[in-house]
Amino acid sequence: MTHTHQYEMMVIIQPEVDERQVPAYLDKYLKVITDAKGTIENVDIWGKRKFAYEIQKKTEGIYAVVDFTATSDATHELDRQLGLADDVMRTKILRAEEAIAMVASEAKRAEAKAARKSAAKA
Repeated sequence: MTHTHQYEMMVIIQPEVDERQVPAYLDKYLKVITDAKGTIENVDIWGKRKFAYEIQKKTEGIYAVVDFTATSDATHELDRQLGLADDVMRTKILRAEEAIAMVASEAKRAEAKAARKSAAKA
């Protein structure tokens, strides 16, 4: 028996794609998850955002974040298909526990940095 896990995926899509088409575009790939008896909890389209640095000679892209539950096999297949898609610039899939741990770690680092700054001023 294979176990399902909660995942969070961020996708950056080429800026030339019509933003109104993004949900349908993502659904085509998320079908991999639903076909494997997984569930899509949330699809959050952030829209066009500027990059901190160029990616594929572009300065912006359309961001989307998807929360889903699936087996690791279905998740690997989703990542593989998105990697082959011409309109997808980048993907990042994390297990929800990893994503939460990363956010907590960043918050702790920022807190320590703020504490060092205030100690330096004193």
